[in-house]
Amino acid sequence: MSRRTAARGILGIGISVVAAYLLIRSVDVGAALEVLRQANLAIVALMAVAVFLDVASRAARWRGLLAPIAHVRYPRVLGYTFVGYLANNVLPARLGELVRSHALGEGEGISRTTVLGTVVVERIVDTVIVVGLAALAVVVLRVGGIVSTAVILGAVFVGILVVLLGLSVVSHRLPGSDRATGLIERVPRLLDLARRLREGLAVVGSPRAVVTAVFFSVVAWTFSISTFVLGGAALGIGITPMQGALMTSGVALATIVPSGPGFLGTFELTAVGIATQFGIDRDSAFAMALLVHAMILLVTSAGGAISAVRLGVGLSTGSDEDDAPGSAASTSTSQGRVVAPTPPSAPPDR
Repeated sequence: MSRRTAARGILGIGISVVAAYLLIRSVDVGAALEVLRQANLAIVALMAVAVFLDVASRAARWRGLLAPIAHVRYPRVLGYTFVGYLANNVLPARLGELVRSHALGEGEGISRTTVLGTVVVERIVDTVIVVGLAALAVVVLRVGGIVSTAVILGAVFVGILVVLLGLSVVSHRLPGSDRATGLIERVPRLLDLARRLREGLAVVGSPRAVVTAVFFSVVAWTFSISTFVLGGAALGIGITPMQGALMTSGVALATIVPSGPGFLGTFELTAVGIATQFGIDRDSAFAMALLVHAMILLVTSAGGAISAVRLGVGLSTGSDEDDAPGSAASTSTSQGRVVAPTPPSAPPDR
């Protein structure tokens, strides 16, 4: 693990600790636990189903983004997706994204950096939909204050992400690209990594991949919203779909900030802060946040552990050598899977 990654992890843990401290000071933990004891177990079971279908939809989306690069069977993509969730649950700072990229790249014989490019595209699609969902909910529910401000900042962030994605895909055609390429060519390793990353980002040029990603993103977020709505119903708290949408999108935007393993603290603090906007008392809101978060962690951790054993992978983020020419992750394999071969190292098209 690099120093920068370690520093980000330490920062994330610190933010989670502060968030948990602020939350605990503002609620009655005993009262929240009493609310949890009255949970309807049948509805809790439905929550588990909703969480699984959420992850399953996100795996289908990732497979669609990988399609222009390689054909990977859905059960395996689902497994790698669960492994990424498991890593996020036990590692800080969203390292699960690197873990699943490394696991799929190594397991399927695809460049890890190229796979990471598809994950970047996936994250941008997610962010666009989340901000749009939050904006719609804010308008419909007429919510103001810090929530609406966060949505506006999120919209600005989305705009920057989309612009950066577009520039990264067409960077080799921009004025001055020849000079930049000449400088990068002095470091062949950096040139190779840049080319492989661009191969992953270039999936946005496939209309079918983009449409698939958007479709399954909508399906996934529908199940995410359902998890919050069911969580409220299990505790006798009435949550409308639009309120669930704002809570879901708010929590998702909060996870952009580095936090500890499993987003502990930041998840609950954000959910409680939004729920109180709907007139829900803080103790009941805390209980609902705990239930929803617990079900997400339980289902994804169990699925991740099973998938890690089935696929024979760990929670490693890999190293730079994994994508070196001739390595297992930079060459194609044919162990029952059809994988597109990686072209030899060459400067980007000019």
